Amino acid sequence: MLTNKINVLLVDDHELVRSGIEHILGQDPDIDVLAVASSGEEAIKLHRQLEPDVIMMDVNMPGMGGIEAIKRILNTHPTAKIIALSVYDDGPIPQHVISAGAKGYLNKGCPVEEMIKAVTTVFQGRNYLASEVATNMAFAPMGTNKNIFTHLSKRELQIASQIVNGIKIQDIAIALSISPKTVNTHRYRLHEKLKIDDDLALVRLAAEHGLLENL
Repeated sequence: MLTNKINVLLVDDHELVRSGIEHILGQDPDIDVLAVASSGEEAIKLHRQLEPDVIMMDVNMPGMGGIEAIKRILNTHPTAKIIALSVYDDGPIPQHVISAGAKGYLNKGCPVEEMIKAVTTVFQGRNYLASEVATNMAFAPMGTNKNIFTHLSKRELQIASQIVNGIKIQDIAIALSISPKTVNTHRYRLHEKLKIDDDLALVRLAAEHGLLENL
């Protein structure tokens, strides 16, 4: 048993998921859920105020989104220990999250024991990838990558996610702290890379690749 509890900041926009994870973590005598947040913006504010030991960050949230929140937290606190949460084991999400600086990556459907292990491992200064994620990332370059979204840059993937979820260009610009013109520039580029003509086609592609709700 650890001498001091691991203070965790939990970030997820779904109250049911948030409550479930909070309950799971709360059962471990070495972990304390210090606070919960429902958005990337709130996560940044609470991290600044509370300085938790570990942050568990949902990747897909309205507004800023998890990946952008991870980058902004690490920009001001480079030693922050962040575990990303998603429903996907493969595709572009794990790669982009790890590139953003997260120390861990978990599938939301992982066993309770694995979630506890991930928090403890990251707290101790080591990286933690769910076994399926690690395997998929290791062998991805060796096979044929069928997911065309992996060709997008981090920013393009962020904007694609917002568009797919029905967020307006102006609101995307505010959430990402960039101009609407810059949003549209990235939008046109991702259209070109995906060989599509409009946002409706983007939504269809996201649905075909199983990313409609989880880009």
